[in-house]
Amino acid sequence: MTLFVLLLLSIYFIATVWVFLDRLLVLNSRIRSESKSLKSLYRGQSKSVAGNSLIFTYLTRVERPNQAILKAASSDAIRVSTKGLTWLSIIASTSPFIGLFGTVVGILETFSTLGSHTSASLNVVAPAISEALIATAAGIAVAIFAYTFHLILKRKAYELSSLLSSQSEVILAHTDEV
Repeated sequence: MTLFVLLLLSIYFIATVWVFLDRLLVLNSRIRSESKSLKSLYRGQSKSVAGNSLIFTYLTRVERPNQAILKAASSDAIRVSTKGLTWLSIIASTSPFIGLFGTVVGILETFSTLGSHTSASLNVVAPAISEALIATAAGIAVAIFAYTFHLILKRKAYELSSLLSSQSEVILAHTDEV
């Protein structure tokens, strides 16, 4: 049972790293493009967002930009950019319990085996208990990575949201001038 728990935690860890790397690359790319677009707006080089901006396709569908369409564009961009964060949260919260379950089952198996022996010494009990505790350590390790990665990505998503919001404000300000 301990091996099954460690296998499950290994899958959790691989999923954690996969989601983190995938979303980090996506968010960093989008942050770079939105940052360039915002700088262009601030410098007055453009009256609208860049063609690679997440807001651009929404703005091409309306005659005049308004707050509702910009808010919808921003919300949609954030929703798409942050998919997978829920999985990191689930993994961070459940992996310690999975590890603890593996430890409890390992300890129960140890005591069950000891019950059939006439004498039990520390030399027999200690290795079996320490092997069972590996599952808890693995669960905590996976949780630490998942939680840390979740917070990093959440911060990146906030940064993207802030850039989109700033662009929306500048676009609305340009629209009000006309």
